[in-house]
Amino acid sequence: MKRFLRRTHLYFYHFIVGIFLVLLYPFLYFFSRKPERYKQLNKWRRFYSAISSVTAGFFFRYHVEEPIDWSRQYIICANHTSNLDIPSVSYLVKGNFAFMGKDDLLDNPVTGLFFKTIDIPLNRDSKMSAFRAFKRAGEYLMSGLSLVIFPEGGIAEAYPPKLADFKNGPFRLAIEHQVPIIPVSIPDSYEKMWDDGAQYGSRPGISDIYVHAPVYTEMLRLEDTDELRSRIYHIINSKLA
Repeated sequence: MKRFLRRTHLYFYHFIVGIFLVLLYPFLYFFSRKPERYKQLNKWRRFYSAISSVTAGFFFRYHVEEPIDWSRQYIICANHTSNLDIPSVSYLVKGNFAFMGKDDLLDNPVTGLFFKTIDIPLNRDSKMSAFRAFKRAGEYLMSGLSLVIFPEGGIAEAYPPKLADFKNGPFRLAIEHQVPIIPVSIPDSYEKMWDDGAQYGSRPGISDIYVHAPVYTEMLRLEDTDELRSRIYHIINSKLA
């Protein structure tokens, strides 16, 4: 019975996401057509994330270590165990932002619109794709956009998930462009929906999101990349135990 209920809820969630995508698509499409409209696109993305999640019974409870000045840009680094991480972080970030993620999100009916416009697709198996992605990411940071990057590079296959090793990319970007990093710990979203829910289904509930104080990079050099990566890893992991 439990498995049946979780599977039913997953189908209900997909239905809700699809319905709101259809209803909001004209607005999302319009604001995705030109880069000067991306700020409005993100406002609609935040609304879409909130209304679809809440309607399906997913609630996000944010614990913010210190007030965030969203008038400046950041690199937001969060652990990644669930598709719910995307709407939870989308709603968190109040400024203009873009995700960097795997290029297979281009074919996803929900994320495709964003990854073909504002977001940055990345194929880690292609050096050219990685070069283009990080070049574009640097241009975004110089123009004032924030970046959301899941530094594990994907969702681990083992359940229950444990924090995987981080890739170097976000930390090199942060040092090169002197942009602070906001570490975000999401300890329990996988209990509501692990990965895309295909294996265990989903259930409604409250996910706690821990937003740590920004880590500033003004005094760091590229030689400090490994140290910065390790520091962010331990900050995020501190709330996952």
